[in-house]
This record gives sequence, structure tokens and C-alpha cells, in this order.
Amino acid sequence: MELFKQFDPTDLIKRALAEDVGQGDITTAATVAPGAMGRARITVKEPRMILAGGVLIEPVMRQAGAEPQNIKLAPEGAELKAGAVLAEIEGKLAGLLIGERTALNFVQLLSGIATTTRAFVDAVAGTRAKIIDTRKTHPGLRVVEKYAVRVGGGHNHRLGLDSGVLIKENHIAAARTVTKAIEGARRIAPHTLKIEIECETLAQVQEALKAGADAILLDNMTLDDIRKARALAGSKVQLDVSGGVTLDTVRAIAEAGADLISVGALTHSARFLDISMRIDAV
Repeated sequence: MELFKQFDPTDLIKRALAEDVGQGDITTAATVAPGAMGRARITVKEPRMILAGGVLIEPVMRQAGAEPQNIKLAPEGAELKAGAVLAEIEGKLAGLLIGERTALNFVQLLSGIATTTRAFVDAVAGTRAKIIDTRKTHPGLRVVEKYAVRVGGGHNHRLGLDSGVLIKENHIAAARTVTKAIEGARRIAPHTLKIEIECETLAQVQEALKAGADAILLDNMTLDDIRKARALAGSKVQLDVSGGVTLDTVRAIAEAGADLISVGALTHSARFLDISMRIDAV
């Protein structure tokens, strides 16, 4: 699985289960006979969803003690309708119940991100623009949330502060000018890293271009200013547009000449999607 190639979810799942289970699941201990086996079925209750995080169900259930087997999962990225079965899994009944909420939480959150991302990607289809995420992620969940963006058809920006140079308004204030900020970054950044700088005015765009920026983040600019920035930058410098982007505005931003459109809402505002798990004792 793509997620597991770059990230081992064991510790994340362990923390999530510990948060939920605490010293033990009292209800399950009171109602489930030791060694009882069961079958879990997880179904979609949304009109439409893009599945992400289904790959976490089996490792969650394994850590919860279900000893899962006979697992059937819908593919990651699948578009599912209400009533669709996204997962079936057999195992020890107590473990299935203990892992239920943690497994559902992951799938609901990550599918919400993937579904939101797909809506933005569809909205700019046919343009040059790519939809990208930001670092506005839930603490401790960045890797899996950015994974969900990719499942939805979006692209990742920086994973962290060490994975790229992005000079923002506070860095410019600290360096005094756009030019000095870019010069400082050029002195220490490896040649393999692009230097991107945030600009709030067209005057800053002109200064950034003169100083040799590789990419420019246009922050909260009007459509007219985006078009003017595109004309100034030509085709060699990448333009990233950010600030209050919505589904109602993203198409116009793309058509104004953006190469990248940063959407923090992909991760910070995606809602949990509605799914449910039902158990059959066997």
C-alpha cells in the first residue's frame, strides 16, 4: 500500500487505541464471551464518498486483538455510494468491538479529506492548475492526512519545515526585504530545493522575480492581480495561489493563471463522513 511504503502506522494506531481503550473496554468485557468470533461489516451512509484510510482497518483490528482474517476492502480512492460495503472482516469479537471506533475515526476523517480534495480537483479539471495541501493539519496526523489528499487526486506541498523553502511574510519582516530574504535562503539552501516566497502585492512579485525566486505564493490577491502576476512571471516561475480558496472561487483562480492552488480546507475543514459498522456473532 502507498501509505505503508512511506510511513509505518503502528505507533499512530497504538496511541489512538490507548486514548480510546484506557485501562480496558469494560462494556465488551461484560458482554462478549472469551474467544467468541464475529464478522464486521462497514457500510457507507453518505450519498457519495472517496474512500481513504481503509488500509488502516486491518492493522487497527490486529492491534486491538481481533486477529483479523478473511478481509475484504474496497480499493483506496474508490467512489462509493450510500449502502456500499467498504470493508468486511472476521476475527475475535472482542477485538473487533475494541477497535471499532478507532478504525472508523481514521476512515471517516481520511475519506472526508479525500472526498473534499476530489471536489476541488474536479472543479479545476482542464486547466493547468494543481490542487495542493498545506501544513494546516491535525497535530500528529500530517502524514496520513496528506496521504488522503493524494488519494483524492490532490498533490502535497511541504511535509514539514525541512522539506522546502517557503519564505512567508514574517520571514520577510525578519530579513527586512524580499530581496534579502531570498538572498539569505540562496546562501544556505541546497541547490536541489526551490526557493518560494509569499507576496502580497505586485511590487513584491516584481522584487521577488528580480531576486531570482523559483516560485511565488500569491497571498489573497484578486483575480486581476493574479493575471498581472502571471504576465510578469512568464512561464518559467511557478505561481502558487493561496488565501480563502473555496469551491466557488477555485475555477476562476485556475483560469487566471495559477500553477498551484493551496487549499488549507482540504485538511483543516474536511468533515467526518458517515459510515457505520455492524457485527454478527459467528
